[in-house]
Amino acid sequence: MQLSTYSAPDFDPYGDRAPEQPEPGPWAAPTATGPLDARLTLPGSKSLTNRELVLAALADGPSLLRRPLHSRDSALMIEALRELGVQIDEVPGDGDFGPDLRITPPDELSGSSSIDCGLAGTVMRFVPPLAALALGPVVFDGDPHARKRPMRTTIDSLRALGVDVADEGRGALPFTVHGTGRIEGGELEIDASASSQFVSGLLLAAPRFEQGLTLRHTGERLPSMPHIEMTIATLAARGVQVTSPEPGVWIVPNAPIHALDVDIEPDLSNAAPFLVAALVAGGTVTIDGWPASTTQVGDHLAEILPRYGAAVHRAGSSLTVDGGVGVLGGARVPAVDLDLSEGGELAPSIAALAAFADGASSITGIAHLRGHETDRLAALAALFADLGGQVTEIDDGLAFRAQPLHAGPWRAFDDHRIATAGAIVGLAVPGVTVDDIGATAKTLPQFPELWERMLGLRSASAPNPAGLL
Repeated sequence: MQLSTYSAPDFDPYGDRAPEQPEPGPWAAPTATGPLDARLTLPGSKSLTNRELVLAALADGPSLLRRPLHSRDSALMIEALRELGVQIDEVPGDGDFGPDLRITPPDELSGSSSIDCGLAGTVMRFVPPLAALALGPVVFDGDPHARKRPMRTTIDSLRALGVDVADEGRGALPFTVHGTGRIEGGELEIDASASSQFVSGLLLAAPRFEQGLTLRHTGERLPSMPHIEMTIATLAARGVQVTSPEPGVWIVPNAPIHALDVDIEPDLSNAAPFLVAALVAGGTVTIDGWPASTTQVGDHLAEILPRYGAAVHRAGSSLTVDGGVGVLGGARVPAVDLDLSEGGELAPSIAALAAFADGASSITGIAHLRGHETDRLAALAALFADLGGQVTEIDDGLAFRAQPLHAGPWRAFDDHRIATAGAIVGLAVPGVTVDDIGATAKTLPQFPELWERMLGLRSASAPNPAGLL
């Protein structure tokens, strides 16, 4: 199977120019020279975009996604669904970051195709149940590190539902789903301790199972519950009511998934590095378009960042973080013991802040991050050690001790959130160089420009990236 690589979308969200791409080689993380006074908008949520794409592919008619994310992860999902016979067209919209998407589901999903998962967990865990509903074999593979990401729960789940999956005993990519066009459904037990995506992937497709699905999680813990709540909310909006009679049990009826035109919220997890920047550099950062109510875990930042000394203000559809004088101005970041079991994807940005804390602190509840785009716990511990910091892996997270940081290289490990953590550290530590800032294209291709504009490194007369005021 030939795997595709991500390329910039055909549309031009910057008006008369394409987004600037970082020059090959290390990216010198800019150091802040004073307090920030920045205001910006962000592209759509990856989690919502990919869930809505899957549901639209299974719906009873065409759906429209307004202001969706256009990134590597969403491009991989779009191509995966097209491989199953789904028609997805770009149509004009009013978003700052690209066109809307019109999704027309086929009368019958088709197999006999190959799907490139890249490093997208939503593709490798949400699409296999759809492939089982298609006719014919579907081969799944991805980037080299994707073959290390845990997939046994998805594979074993499909087998328990009567689906033929060939993986040669790996419990990981690559594997082949031999779809027959139907799944009987019924009762299923799984251990989703490694990722809530195992649950979401089954819930999204379950309305199309002939008996629906009663799903029971058997593990001791279940990370990122808000992502499951997001899945349930997106199903409810399309007429599928998921019930949960007890914690860790979900009942999905066999029911039509209704077509729906959907507004995609901005990605609040991608707001994390920008909002944390206010605490490091000082000053204020405002994100426009912040929803009043949301299932996104990034919304937890409004409660998390005050624990580290920030003042957070909401005004209409905007959220502002005021970091005071910031680390650069001499502020002492409190040492906080933080449980991030519900918002693990925020951990790299919070870790970059905790590295400047005054005393011993920890981030716990994030053991599952060892199975993400990279082993994020090992990566962060090693990266801070390279810069003179003292960050130690513990069973379910990271422990921090105050230690001055110095200049040095910061490896992204092909992980968008590790790359942005390096940018945060570089605000207060001159000489930090991120080896691959392009990794941010996974969910935020515009990151380098937005970051530099936030810092005032682009003059007012310079071309303005879409969405930055």
